Amino acid sequence: MTEKLNEGKIMQALNWAYDKALDGTIPGTDSSYDMAENYLKGEGDLSNKVNSLVRWQNTKSATTGFVSGLGGIITMPVAIPASIATVIYVQIRMITAIAIMGGYDVKDDRVKALVYSCLAGNAAKDILKGTGIVIGSKMSTQLIKSISKETIIAINKRVGFRLLTKFGEKGVINLGKMIPLVGGVIGGTFDGISTNIVGNIARKTFIESSAINEL
Repeated sequence: MTEKLNEGKIMQALNWAYDKALDGTIPGTDSSYDMAENYLKGEGDLSNKVNSLVRWQNTKSATTGFVSGLGGIITMPVAIPASIATVIYVQIRMITAIAIMGGYDVKDDRVKALVYSCLAGNAAKDILKGTGIVIGSKMSTQLIKSISKETIIAINKRVGFRLLTKFGEKGVINLGKMIPLVGGVIGGTFDGISTNIVGNIARKTFIESSAINEL
């Protein structure tokens, strides 16, 4: 990859993956809505159902065949390797499915910004705190509605900067070590620890912070 990575390209990749996750147009994959519906039919309370989703995604995504299969059909409108596109897509689809299970409208730009923040893993709290949002407190309808366009821009900028920092400036080798999403992409396997971190942050954000029914 010869083109220099920047925040703009990262946001392009995230927006592409977000749209694909919601409309389910990647062959062989369910949409976020279908995934959420399937796991809501499972046993246990909502947290248990979400945990099952995270565990299964971790297991399924850990297979080389799954990664290479998706990588072969994904075409992104931005200069990012297919392996990285696959990681971004899988992670965003998981997070949006969790948000849907929590009762959130993932077509709302305010919720979209929260989804993106989850990609930063453990740094998500600091990113949101810097914009006045505290994860762990009751995420009421009023709180979500209070997120302004300026705040959305600020969150996305912080996420873009965070991911760009993780990518580093040494090209594809560092891309494969991107901790907020899933590492080990270069070797065709996914880092389960990182996957669980992202899934846990999504659960804390959209489930444990008191899910809302509508915006």
